[in-house]
Amino acid sequence: MSRGVDYLNYVIDQLRNKIQEIDQTISDVQKDIAEMNEYYWENYTEMDQYGYENYDNQQALFSQVNASQEHQKRRSLWRKMLDSPFFGSVDFVYDGEEEAETFYIGIGNFARKRGSVPLIYDWRAPVSGLFYDYDKGAASYEAPAGELKGEILSKRQYKIRGGKMVYEFESDMKIDDDVLKRELGANSDTQLKNIVRTIQREQNTIIRNTKDKILIIQGAAGSGKTSIALHRIAYLLYHDRGRLQSSNILILSPNSVFSDYISHILPELGEENIQEMSFDLFAYHQLRKIAKDCEDRWNQVEKQIERVRRENSGSTCNTCPEGKTQGVSDDVRYRWKQSKEYVAAAEGFLVELEDRLVDFKDLKIENMVKKAEDILHMFYFRFQNIPLLSRMDAVMEYFVDEYETLSGRNISDEEMESIKERFRSMYVTRDIYEIYNWLLEEYGWERLKELPWEERILAYEDVYPLLYLKYRLLTVPDQRCIRHLVIDEMQDYSYLQYVILERMFSCNMTILGDRAQTVDDHMQDVLTFLPKILGKKVRKIELNRSYRNTYEIAEYANRIAGIQGIEYMKRHGKAVEEIACISCEEIVSHILEKVNLGEDGFETAAVLVMTEQEARRFYEVLREKRKDTSYIDRDSEKFRKGITVTTYYMAKGLEFDQVFVVGREPENPFFRQFLYICATRALHELYVLR
Repeated sequence: MSRGVDYLNYVIDQLRNKIQEIDQTISDVQKDIAEMNEYYWENYTEMDQYGYENYDNQQALFSQVNASQEHQKRRSLWRKMLDSPFFGSVDFVYDGEEEAETFYIGIGNFARKRGSVPLIYDWRAPVSGLFYDYDKGAASYEAPAGELKGEILSKRQYKIRGGKMVYEFESDMKIDDDVLKRELGANSDTQLKNIVRTIQREQNTIIRNTKDKILIIQGAAGSGKTSIALHRIAYLLYHDRGRLQSSNILILSPNSVFSDYISHILPELGEENIQEMSFDLFAYHQLRKIAKDCEDRWNQVEKQIERVRRENSGSTCNTCPEGKTQGVSDDVRYRWKQSKEYVAAAEGFLVELEDRLVDFKDLKIENMVKKAEDILHMFYFRFQNIPLLSRMDAVMEYFVDEYETLSGRNISDEEMESIKERFRSMYVTRDIYEIYNWLLEEYGWERLKELPWEERILAYEDVYPLLYLKYRLLTVPDQRCIRHLVIDEMQDYSYLQYVILERMFSCNMTILGDRAQTVDDHMQDVLTFLPKILGKKVRKIELNRSYRNTYEIAEYANRIAGIQGIEYMKRHGKAVEEIACISCEEIVSHILEKVNLGEDGFETAAVLVMTEQEARRFYEVLREKRKDTSYIDRDSEKFRKGITVTTYYMAKGLEFDQVFVVGREPENPFFRQFLYICATRALHELYVLR
């Protein structure tokens, strides 16, 4: 029996013993909590009049509840570790020592009792860096006491499932390519895999980075960007436990399906899940008082694709005399509204808005009169740093304080509402929608329709320009509770969106994406402007090694995008097939012939098309033929096994064993991006049906 198997059996016995102990502890604590609750409700009416006994009882109860939660978290981690207690080990001899110590690495720390030497070290512990960063030979790691140096005598890697050893071997290289190939050669799942067993040296450097306030990761498709970001969050939570909690972290992700796809990673790594939402959803919540509803990014993409198709077919726009030129003007207007030029225009407009927005008048409370010129002076000088639409409230509060001091009485809530309304009535309008129309008119763009709130549905091109105006015109509570922001798919955010994010969040950030996967009709490299917006505390890292696709698929995808300099795993597979089809029926027939799912085949397959209308059509046809067919759109929340039909932009971030790309529009400027994104979703087989 090998050393690894012996140790595995020993650790599993110890884990089971500790789980039994903690089960009993949790049971005892739960009984204590029940008894404390019973005592409180039987005696709270007789507790001392100053509330000291009541307070002491509540604090004791909170303490027990917190203790119970901590015990349950520890038990949950140990139960996960029963399946696979460790995945690596390092034999390390410290300088000046003769005997080597063996460190076993797993997803969490485990010791026989508190304060004793761990049997398993958390992958985030300083000593675990030896496993990820060094081969055999001289090595060191940073401990709380300083740098500790020595020599690695051997490294071992293990795969354990269900508490049984699948394989183990000694490796004199960094995390071995053979391990990677075994992991990558496995079928895909409906959840993103954690990479803790196969973290590469360049990935580990990013994960353990605690120095840089803003870290920007530009990575090739399949380079593990999202996994790295999530493992980095798990590391930061471990490293800075006293200051950073799960509730202090926000991920801006592209859609709900992707959020579900990655939601298990942090719990698998021993951490609580964190907040995730799309920036479009956030914007919608912020604009609810301005408009009833908003379009999202995918509405905009669909409209752009449809307009291009209409123009390529030779048809004209029925709503304007310019015909095909309308598409050009729509595109120019959209890009202006998301640009640096819009921000400059809005700032210039705001400078001149003060004179247009307010009509100053005398205001009287009982015998006290505040002259219009006094209000004007306070508005323009005393409170000039407060946003325009919040400034009059500051003037009012100053006036009310003055009145209450001189009169010796407090103004009632009813009076305060009346006074507030009288001050606010000096604004010509407080409707940001109307003010935005003034801005558009001043710069020669078409105004939005004059509609009551309940009929306003904002086009996507107007969502963030309006949000920017709101943040400039009103005092908006900042997001201080968020101490780390993760932005995924960075290439799909506009200049304006990053300006808004910079105003909203002053926290640390991890920003990641791939310029080649822009969903728009042209590649956007946000690194050309992002450092200027976010300031000097930005570090940029490029990941040029791809792990997802077979060699054949990666070569095909990179030829499409014209990408060079990408290193990828030499994991070979089936050649990419391009199949000419003349009808929808023929496409479906080829898909059904090639799809290989089930016990002896793959887990997941995808049919990827350009628009929602096409996705819905193919889904309905395939669903009649195969019941394991599902459909993903912007309202979906789950990624299921079987055949998934969706658009290329909803598939971003996901991966499938087999991918069937449906569409041939080489004259469409979106086509190259469409084909590249679709191709890079495929793990093992790629079929392009044209």
